[in-house]
Amino acid sequence: MSSQLSIEIPSVEQHSTGFGIGTAAPRLSWRFLTIADSSPCNWKQTAYEVHIVRSESQDETYHVTSTESVLVPWPSTPLQSRESAQIRVRAYGCSAADDKAEPTAWSPWRTIECGLLDRSDWVARPIASSSEPQPDGPLRPLRFRKDFRLSATSTVEKARLYITSLGVYRAFVNGHLVGDQCLAPGWTSYRHRLNYQVFDVASLLNAEGSNILAVEVAEGWYATRLGFRGGRRQLYGDRLAALAQLEIHVGHGGDQFTLCTDSTWTCTPSAIVRSELYDGEIYDAREEDASWNCRSLDPYVDNSSWNSVQEIDFPTATLVAPDAPPVRVTEEITPISVQKTPSGATVLDFGQNLVGRLRVRSLKQLSGSRVSFIHAEVLENGELGIRPLRHAKCTDEIILNGTEIVDWSPQYTFHGFRYVQVNGWDEERDGSLLVNITALVMHTDMTRSGWFSCSHPMINKLHDNAWWSMRGNFLSIPTDCPQRDERLGWTGDIQVFCPSANFLYNTAGMLGGWLQDVAAEQLKEKDGCVPPFVVPNVISEELWPHTPQAVWDDVVILTPWALYLSYGDRDMLGRQHESMLAWIDRGIRRGSDGLWDPDLWQLGDWLDPAAPPVEPGDARTSGTLVADAYLVHITFVMSEISKVLDQEQDAIRFKADYDRLKAKFQAKYIAPSGLLVGDTQTALSLAIIYDLHSTSEQAKAAASRLVQLVRQAKFRVATGFAGTPIITHALTKSGYPQIAYRMLQEKNRPSWMYPITMGATTVWERWDSMLPDGSINPGEMTSFNHYALGSVINWLHSTVAGVSPLSAGWKQVKVAPIPGGTIDSAEAKYDTPYGRLECRWSIESEADIFDMALLIPPNTRALVILPNTEKLMKHTISQEDEGQWVGSGHHNFSVPFKWRDYSSEWPPKTLIPIMRRPEPDNIA
Repeated sequence: MSSQLSIEIPSVEQHSTGFGIGTAAPRLSWRFLTIADSSPCNWKQTAYEVHIVRSESQDETYHVTSTESVLVPWPSTPLQSRESAQIRVRAYGCSAADDKAEPTAWSPWRTIECGLLDRSDWVARPIASSSEPQPDGPLRPLRFRKDFRLSATSTVEKARLYITSLGVYRAFVNGHLVGDQCLAPGWTSYRHRLNYQVFDVASLLNAEGSNILAVEVAEGWYATRLGFRGGRRQLYGDRLAALAQLEIHVGHGGDQFTLCTDSTWTCTPSAIVRSELYDGEIYDAREEDASWNCRSLDPYVDNSSWNSVQEIDFPTATLVAPDAPPVRVTEEITPISVQKTPSGATVLDFGQNLVGRLRVRSLKQLSGSRVSFIHAEVLENGELGIRPLRHAKCTDEIILNGTEIVDWSPQYTFHGFRYVQVNGWDEERDGSLLVNITALVMHTDMTRSGWFSCSHPMINKLHDNAWWSMRGNFLSIPTDCPQRDERLGWTGDIQVFCPSANFLYNTAGMLGGWLQDVAAEQLKEKDGCVPPFVVPNVISEELWPHTPQAVWDDVVILTPWALYLSYGDRDMLGRQHESMLAWIDRGIRRGSDGLWDPDLWQLGDWLDPAAPPVEPGDARTSGTLVADAYLVHITFVMSEISKVLDQEQDAIRFKADYDRLKAKFQAKYIAPSGLLVGDTQTALSLAIIYDLHSTSEQAKAAASRLVQLVRQAKFRVATGFAGTPIITHALTKSGYPQIAYRMLQEKNRPSWMYPITMGATTVWERWDSMLPDGSINPGEMTSFNHYALGSVINWLHSTVAGVSPLSAGWKQVKVAPIPGGTIDSAEAKYDTPYGRLECRWSIESEADIFDMALLIPPNTRALVILPNTEKLMKHTISQEDEGQWVGSGHHNFSVPFKWRDYSSEWPPKTLIPIMRRPEPDNIA
């Protein structure tokens, strides 16, 4: 037996738990765990066994000869709706020195269960208030309820609640909150896909006596005001509704009791009198009935507030059991201080810009008293900085009823904030704000998968800030910002950040689901165009006409490809393939040469730091050049995707298109010397990173010019959305990692370090969202929580720590750390689909030795390229054929590295006019 290995509990599809899955034949995956500090060297899987128990009479074991352990096919007959099964796996394998494959121990059991796989499984009907819809203002949250009894002699063997809503909901069984999710069912393209959830509620039921199923529904994304410039309300519907189906198996005979939403239910307005995502929530305790969700209505008491409901049409959208985990509260943070502003307001500081809501532990005031909480990300001149929120009020309010309120939180909204202004709180009467109020951090509860650290505290802070920005902006969908009247699924932001996101968290379920929404909204249009900039699409045609855009719309190709490289999910590529073809074959508006139509305005290198605050698209780099470089690149990616999907003719077609378009690009933009018509850092970086030159000599000339421009810019950032994610990669690829490190460590604005010098705890939308004097950037579009410009952390992972996937799903790993700057040690840990990958290195400067410790997961191998001082100083990075392959297990490397010689070139110098006096370096 392979005693040094064990196997984690297996997973199914990209689902977080395996409970309530939406497929009848789920693919299986398993990770390998090494025991203690031992790990078998060069261990490879040769076969596996899957043990499936579907019922007392159906016990199956399948032996499969295969090296695959990620997303392998379901070996049994398809599951049925509601069917559950137990599965476990074990692997056979051997190390290089062994001749005979031996099995590992069996993994722990995983219980999986299908949801409702067919529309006909739904018996319930959506129910709404019988009152006329409110067409203009916000919709007040509603409460629905139904009481029922089980047989007095019954025992509950199994109970499942299948539930969704038009709006966002919370469900209760006998007063107990069902589940721990927030803002369920989440935001999808509601006209095409509507998520539902499945819960095991057996423990909440009374076998004898009365039971109550209650549901509260608020606007959520379904009906709230969405979009900027005032936004629009009720984009998906004007009625809040619940759809619930409770199926209870009682007794040993398998009898079933089913309770469905229908016209026999009742409803009443909630004590939450208003709840909007942008403006916040108002809770009126005077209107609360604490027993509304746990006690049967007393026929002798006035129940006139409970009214009949109306059944409405069943949703036309597909009901989906999502792979993505729900939004949850993942952390609770205590404020670090309370302060008085110059105007006399009371403000709490939580020390961290975060996304979520408050928790008030205890509050008691006279009936009718009001306490409000205004949220913002920064202070300006000592006061709450609310101007960047634009039309969003971001205010929650409690109206007291004279009795104590305990553990109150707003339920159907969220805010992006570090600071909260509290109005109406009397600390002498209500207690200390520091004790009574905490912040609840909310985001889609993905599994953390990657970690990075190095010897430089400010660079660690940059990585930490990008992590916090991802947490705040992965809330049901990947958003651009979490605070102002926006919070939309911007396609360009996630396109550039996806490789970084995939390292920090397992994003496969969440982003895979979001991409299905992208495809659904794109493919309903015959022209193949992706919705303009955001999905779900909530922007009116009048505001932004349906115009194709590079970089942003290229998300339909580049983000599935990034997910495939991270998780090896070939089926996901196949699912998105129609969307990719529609975009590249029909959606792109081309000129006569096959490149982009030059008359079409492009966002291009959006948020170039030289652009005026009121003109963020006024970049130094031609938007058409950016678009054309991306077009050449996505055409190459499409040829690679076609190979993966065994689409041979498409692979040939796109390779020929790539060669043709690359030649057209060269003729249009690249001089024989290798320099570009668009002589900017972004243009040169695009050409270098996408291999757009025809010769290596041209690429070297472009790299030399890029270095020159970076030095002339005094190592300050001169790139926007298109250039920022790749410039450090382009410099490193060209043999100039020290220039990249120097850019990274620059502290003057615009730079990655500047926000940290200003106290940033998340990545900003603009390099100078806050100016050095503490005032907020005057531009209307100013956010302090945007992950896009934090995409540099991908370079920290792949170059500083030195780990990146060499083949899909990290089956083959590239380990190639490149030291530089003042960093003398770094490490990364990443949970690949096969198991834990670890790399840590340090330089003994006195001994001129580079040491590296490496852990490679079982059933994978790594190409290791160690740094060479001489090649680095000659600007020649080692090529892959100069590395060495190693198999799984622990490995230690030690090579000479003349740190003192290498660091003698540090710091690289700026290029300034001869008449200007040199400025002191400002290096982190």
